[in-house]
Amino acid sequence: MFQEAKLLIVQHVGLEKDALHIYVALIVFLVACRLFRWPASSWKPWFVVLGVTLLGEALDIRHVLSVGNEIIADYHWTDLWNTMLVPTVLVLTARYTSIFSRKTEVEAGIS
Repeated sequence: MFQEAKLLIVQHVGLEKDALHIYVALIVFLVACRLFRWPASSWKPWFVVLGVTLLGEALDIRHVLSVGNEIIADYHWTDLWNTMLVPTVLVLTARYTSIFSRKTEVEAGIS
């Protein structure tokens, strides 16, 4: 069922599977931030994305085994890092730069 849902989304939205991983990761990250009121600089939403990613890869591996195919670890590692790249960049950017900080009118020089 998981594989069928992924294929249905890929066919109807017109995204490649790799792009789907990126969009799902971004959505999960932002929803976790909003739902739990965690800042993007926190590692908590990142770990939520990691958990969802690992669950998805476990389901993919189960599917591969159920149809009698060989597991190719490189594909799963590529999915993992591809999915986690954007959330990692967001957390690091939020933690170590001022790009996401809000400035008050006084700080911004607006009178």
